[in-house]
Amino acid sequence: MAEAAIAEEMEAEKGQASAWFRQLRDEIVAAFEGLEDSQTTGPFADTSPGRFEVTETRRASDDGTDAGGGLMSVMRGGRVFEKVGVNVSTVYGSLGEAAQKAMAARGVPGMESDPRFWASGISLVAHMQNPHTPAVHMNTRMFWTPHAWWFGGGSDLNPCIEYAEDTADFHAVQKAHLDPHGAAHYPKLKAWADEYFFVPHRGRARGVGGIFMDDYSTGDWQADFALTQDIGRAFLPAFVPITERRRQTPWTEADKDIQLVHRGLYAEYNLVYDRGTKFGLATGHDANAVLMSLPPLAKWV
Repeated sequence: MAEAAIAEEMEAEKGQASAWFRQLRDEIVAAFEGLEDSQTTGPFADTSPGRFEVTETRRASDDGTDAGGGLMSVMRGGRVFEKVGVNVSTVYGSLGEAAQKAMAARGVPGMESDPRFWASGISLVAHMQNPHTPAVHMNTRMFWTPHAWWFGGGSDLNPCIEYAEDTADFHAVQKAHLDPHGAAHYPKLKAWADEYFFVPHRGRARGVGGIFMDDYSTGDWQADFALTQDIGRAFLPAFVPITERRRQTPWTEADKDIQLVHRGLYAEYNLVYDRGTKFGLATGHDANAVLMSLPPLAKWV
């Protein structure tokens, strides 16, 4: 295929990926607001159901040119969700020196000669009112440079009070969505998540795991995009039934204290180790959007 035709095809694929991330965002926002509407008992039943506040975000470029942006959607103080953010963005431009070095260290070729990039994705973190309902993280993304492209993402469950049934169900849904792409995918991405979401200075995992991949490119864009889509499609059927199961469970002040301490662990991981947080801040993306993953309240012992 001629070079111009290849470039044109990639532009179309970028648009396809960006549009799908936005579609997934819309589906999740609607589902979460539906959970708020259906919460008619419990401590927050007499309050208004939570709604997302939507803010446009822009990436800051060094030369003032358009560098893309997205939507930051955050719900605070809901009946079910204490704080949840669902962000989607498409950003582009040239990577700074630090980001170039980071990409080169990961094996991305051509960074020194041509540091242009394009990235699009959805990122979600939910912190719940009920300590028995687990927090959760999900993201899917596509990254492009003139010399490479790849996908990444996954989802992981972060309960402060663990239930073996919830963990098993969450993983079973992930496996069911990955198996059509090959039986090797689920065990590989599960192990990847276990390694990635480990907190070295605490000597423990952030939660009960899930699936995760990064720098994923087989050379078959359509196949890799289909896998990424199914990682995203697995999220709602994996998480919503667990939320519906646990959201009415009575809790005590001791339960809430356990939740706040676990949130401290979550914040530590995101600020110290998370690659997406570091990349977002290093490349000039909206800091509030990058840090929306942090819990509204946390404590340390």
